[in-house]
Amino acid sequence: MSERDQKILDPKMLDLLVCPHSKSSLVYDEASQELICKKSKLAYPVRDGVPILLISEARALDD
Repeated sequence: MSERDQKILDPKMLDLLVCPHSKSSLVYDEASQELICKKSKLAYPVRDGVPILLISEARALDD
């Protein structure tokens, strides 16, 4: 995927989003196109600029 195809999340929207599992804040990793929850150790995908905040879609982070 080229840089121009990657969508950047609106910082205001990011302030409102929380992890559906832990209700903690999320950090956007632009390189991997994921929203990271450090508390629950889950990474949620961002597809076409849309966060997919489903626990079933999240991947577990390595320690």
